[in-house]
Amino acid sequence: MFLVALPFAVLHGGYWTLLAIIVAAIITCYTGIILVECLYETNPITGQRMRVRDTYVSIAREVWGARFAARIVHTAQFIELIMTCILYLVLCGDMMYNTFGFMSESAWTSVAAFFVVPCAFLRDLKAVSRLSFGNAVAHVVINVAVVGFCVTLISNWHWSATPVLINIHHFPVSIGIIVFSYTSHIFLPSLEGSMTHRKNFRKMLYWTHGLAGLFKALFAYICFLTFASATEEVITDNLPTQGFKDLVSLCLVAKALLSYPLPYFAAAELLERAFFQGRPETVWPSCYAFDGMLHTWAVTLRVFLVVFSLILAVIIPHFALLMGLIGSFTGTMLSFVWPCWFHLKIRWDDLRWYIKVLDIAIICSGLLCCCVGIVFSSASLIAAYHEDT
Repeated sequence: MFLVALPFAVLHGGYWTLLAIIVAAIITCYTGIILVECLYETNPITGQRMRVRDTYVSIAREVWGARFAARIVHTAQFIELIMTCILYLVLCGDMMYNTFGFMSESAWTSVAAFFVVPCAFLRDLKAVSRLSFGNAVAHVVINVAVVGFCVTLISNWHWSATPVLINIHHFPVSIGIIVFSYTSHIFLPSLEGSMTHRKNFRKMLYWTHGLAGLFKALFAYICFLTFASATEEVITDNLPTQGFKDLVSLCLVAKALLSYPLPYFAAAELLERAFFQGRPETVWPSCYAFDGMLHTWAVTLRVFLVVFSLILAVIIPHFALLMGLIGSFTGTMLSFVWPCWFHLKIRWDDLRWYIKVLDIAIICSGLLCCCVGIVFSSASLIAAYHEDT
């Protein structure tokens, strides 16, 4: 969903934004690999690699101890996931309101929430992946429509308009857009554990991050060359006719609705691991019966999670700015800082010196992005509240 904002990022960062897109893909691919490496230990006798941990929390527990690790990582993960779910509902409400306009944004957001209620019945990642395939189809349609239109105007491209210098007031926001477009680390331990051939996990990350980085850079650059200084915050606003805009907006709505199940399922799974595994692991009983089906009360709780995301989507003002503020911490920590920190702590004796230097450098850059993002998001949020009053 961040893809449509990348051309606007090029407007403020020029060639540096394009470089940042590629570098972010490389770094997040690397941190994803080392995060999953922390799930494994090597048997000193047989030399066999064994999966001794299964979640992000179990890795943190190994480093920070059982008392605080679960609380810190669970909280960060849940905030990141539920905020993402809320963002999808807000985007649906905003796009439908701009397309049809005969109801309020809150009403359209409620309509969008109605369509994602069936997510409460999802039981495994395979079912989620089928919906994600529909998300990929909608994604391709949007890309073909927008890039295809831009290519038809190739004779009018503004080749000399790409900035060489950085706009210091807006470039940090561009970095935030880029970084958060690659945040997938919450899902990686479950994804790797669900793979039939886990040895192909690293190859999968290489292909996905490599293609994502390449396409994002091309998409951002082509769209910017087409509209230059007139590039809007969301590139679909630059489309020439209202009918074309409405078509692409509806595809974006479909993409947002089909994107919702993945963070929702991960959030529900997170809550189940923390509170609903049955005694003695947790106080509350398991959400699943002996036949593998969800209990009625568990489905009710999952529906309430959808309703909870809807309530926050409707009542929180300036949600996008608040998302940027919170995401500046949770996204950067989960995708940059913590994977390297855990890697250094768990594998310190086995790592070469240059890997240690690389991990430390990524930690420092992640903390810098975190601080800059918090400062600029806070300033924007304060300014927005002042405008309201």
